[in-house]
Amino acid sequence: MTTHTTSTAPPGHRRKPVKTTAGKAGAGKAKAAGSRRTPGSYAVLAAVAVFVLAFLAPFIVILLNSFKTSADFRTNGSLSLPAEWNWSIIAEVWDRVGFSQKLFNSIQISLGVVLIAVLLALFNAYAIGIGRVRWRTPFLIFFLGVNVLPQEGLVYPIYYLFKEMGLYDGKLGYTILVGITYSAFGTYLLSSVFAGFPRELIEAAAMDGAGRWTILWRIVLPMSWPTLSVMCVFFFVWSWNEFLYPLVLLISNDNQTVPLGLSVMQGQYTSDPTAMSAAALLGIVPMVVFFLIFQRSLTRGMTAGAVK
Repeated sequence: MTTHTTSTAPPGHRRKPVKTTAGKAGAGKAKAAGSRRTPGSYAVLAAVAVFVLAFLAPFIVILLNSFKTSADFRTNGSLSLPAEWNWSIIAEVWDRVGFSQKLFNSIQISLGVVLIAVLLALFNAYAIGIGRVRWRTPFLIFFLGVNVLPQEGLVYPIYYLFKEMGLYDGKLGYTILVGITYSAFGTYLLSSVFAGFPRELIEAAAMDGAGRWTILWRIVLPMSWPTLSVMCVFFFVWSWNEFLYPLVLLISNDNQTVPLGLSVMQGQYTSDPTAMSAAALLGIVPMVVFFLIFQRSLTRGMTAGAVK
């Protein structure tokens, strides 16, 4: 039941909000509707829980076995808690793999790949999406085709090409190769973003005397930074996890990356599950730290791309 009142307060006097019984009843109904669970919502919640457990299960197994001794693993299996936490195995695997050099190589190569890929993608997309160059549709089809080509079909032509050019087993040539490859995806993504860029801003800047470089660095780049930051994160992660290209092109121990270094823990006739688990844990930790540092950039970029 509501009560209507007339205001008798003088002009300029702020009235205090009056909570009516109808307002309280509406808020209570809304709260009850929000907290009400249907069978469908419980089914979705259960499916999400199963998916999360299935996703985390391999990591839990790795964590359990990374700190076991070989005797403990043979006695109790892979799903038991360690009888005694063996912290020294991490240091042993670190020294055996040469993890410091592998970590430095992966960081160096991944940063170089991000720099090359993002710059090439930015220039290409600026020409295609905003400059509206001729034949932009065939160009986009070409970049899309590069994205879907399997690495297995390219690796051996690239191997012979690198041999002829003297780039084989070198971090510089490998970084340029992967950077150019990733820039195809970045060009395709950024071109679609730049195609919807407000033309009024570009035309206004051009009328004020701004050239193409000024428009790119002062207007387009700042407004596209959320998308670019997401691309940087993805390119870094993809480059970090590359295995086939470095397996063929980076053969010396001083140039190998983290995934290649960890693969030496598996022999043809021998295997040490606890050492392999410790090596896998060493390979996971840098990516987890990287994700925790840049998770805000990821979510911000995805939100910016979803909300216009």
